[in-house]
Amino acid sequence: MKPIEQGPAELLMGRRSFVTRAAALGAGAGLSATALASCADDEKDPDISLRDQDLPFIGTEETFSTPELLTLNSINEDHIAFLEETGLSDLGERRIGDMDEGGLNVQILSAHTPSVQNIPGQDGIDLAYNLNRQLVEGPMASYPGRFQAFATLPLQSPEAAADELERSVQEDGFLGALTNGHIGKKYLDHPEFETVLARAEALDVPIYLHPGYPADEIFQIYYSTTRSEYTDDYQDYIFSGSGYGWHQEVLTQCIRMIAYGVFDRFPNLKIIIGHMGEGLPFYYERIAGDMGEPTENSLKKPFEQYFQDNFWFTTSAFFQDELLHLLLKYISVDRVMFATDYPFAGIKEGTDWFRAVDLPRDDKEKIAFRNAEKLFGIKV
Repeated sequence: MKPIEQGPAELLMGRRSFVTRAAALGAGAGLSATALASCADDEKDPDISLRDQDLPFIGTEETFSTPELLTLNSINEDHIAFLEETGLSDLGERRIGDMDEGGLNVQILSAHTPSVQNIPGQDGIDLAYNLNRQLVEGPMASYPGRFQAFATLPLQSPEAAADELERSVQEDGFLGALTNGHIGKKYLDHPEFETVLARAEALDVPIYLHPGYPADEIFQIYYSTTRSEYTDDYQDYIFSGSGYGWHQEVLTQCIRMIAYGVFDRFPNLKIIIGHMGEGLPFYYERIAGDMGEPTENSLKKPFEQYFQDNFWFTTSAFFQDELLHLLLKYISVDRVMFATDYPFAGIKEGTDWFRAVDLPRDDKEKIAFRNAEKLFGIKV
């Protein structure tokens, strides 16, 4: 059996040089995920991959940025240089070329974390609107049919966020919204955000829960190091982000939303999470069992039922057969969608991996594109 693949050499070299230049904060979802990829090995049946070469793909977690966002959400010039090297802000020929090489028909674009979530007031409202319009007037117009989008929302202003969600869906054809972790130390279960959740439910569009960095207090307690020499490689920030913390952060938010009754108040609300369930498959039975009993009298359904009724899951950056099969042990194949986490994971790496996965053709079509077509009301 071959060793685990390490992903595209150029991306890994970029990461090493970036860390060497002392800039890892905010590098993006799945920065370390290429090291997790388990592409075709000696035990895989090559006939399966050949059979499924014609699979269409919709990528449901595909990230972009702009020069303004790069400046806003980066810690130094080296960080910006790294993000530019990945192609994060390229919404033209380079991105289309990578999509064509890997056979990815459609990307659903979303703004790089934390997007505008830390910007209050009119500045945040204006920036969210401008980012959404840039997509409509830029790549969505230049490459018809190749790009869809999740709306960026000014969540520091919930009423305005709900209005921008409605505007972007109804006027610009956006497919929903994507959030990035806590909003001012609050999660979406907080009463302040009920107007956003109600609007999403009324519009029948999903909200994608992408990770974000922890609040400063949580960072200091959980992730900061007492050895200052280790901060030179930004180990603490990677630890709190793509190296571990992000995935726990999303799962925590999911459990909060269930436990505190969000889906009883909004029974048709649709939530998407990435990275093969953000650890949920591993913890599924423990969460269902231990959270089921204390919530039995406060929730309308068994705790685990909400994962079946209100959640969808994507493969973003976690290209491992065993993780996909574990997810499918607990979650219906009708609720799983393909994603690459581009540009922090390679498109071709992801599509090559999935073509070789040993699943029935019908199930692979559901994951590759049909579930996304159904959820979003689009066609490849």
